[in-house]
Amino acid sequence: MKKGALSVVFGAAAVAFVAAPLLANAGGTIAGKVTYAGKAEQKEFSFAKFPNPKFCPKNPNKSLMDGDKRFLKTIDVGKDGGLKGAVVAVVDIEDKAFMDGYAGTDVTAAFCEFLPFSGVVVNNKNFRVENTDADPDDPKSTLGVLHNPHSFVVKGSSSATGFNIGLAKKGDKMEKPVTFRGGAEKEGFYRLQCDQHEFMQSFFLPVTNAHYAVVKDDGTFELKDVPAGKHKVVAWHPFAAKGKRVEFEVEVPEGGKADLKAEIK
Repeated sequence: MKKGALSVVFGAAAVAFVAAPLLANAGGTIAGKVTYAGKAEQKEFSFAKFPNPKFCPKNPNKSLMDGDKRFLKTIDVGKDGGLKGAVVAVVDIEDKAFMDGYAGTDVTAAFCEFLPFSGVVVNNKNFRVENTDADPDDPKSTLGVLHNPHSFVVKGSSSATGFNIGLAKKGDKMEKPVTFRGGAEKEGFYRLQCDQHEFMQSFFLPVTNAHYAVVKDDGTFELKDVPAGKHKVVAWHPFAAKGKRVEFEVEVPEGGKADLKAEIK
């Protein structure tokens, strides 16, 4: 393990770390960039094999399609190797006030896409999905394009259903608590997929405090007001490093900034 005063870089393998006692100070900032050592990857689907083959291609994000082909960008690499969709989080702080006050996670089904692609959840707090799709040109879908949000708690190679609920009309909403059991929240993640349109997928990292961020398109991030001291930080992406969290040890100076170059292989 190599350590710098303010930055640490690891490979894809996780490392064990025992956090030092937190200091009750003003705290500092962790800033940096998540990069991916490999190439961009995507899964390919044919609109013709799924319902609403004329409506779904109306998605304004044209980078997701080519003619009848719909792409799920499993690994999307931006400028200078920045890993889009990665989540960075401090994981050695359990903030009960934050968790108790967490308002829940919101997802929108829009033009046959779940938005956002990635985010966070809090164990036992609500997860909400709203269907905003309707197709006035399809007699069967004028009131709504049927979406069927199906959630999974993923841990390693196993997954278990959280909920499976159909949203048939535009404006239909569902709300269910996220439930991780057996310590899965410390290793696993939450996955959402539409049973009607397989290419609609979203992914969420469980967190226990407010010190997290979904990186910008260039892979950069900033975590503010992190208590001074040593911390364990993870960089995570649902497909990079096979969905495993990559751990980093970071020393946060009081009133200062720690730089973290988080490379995922």
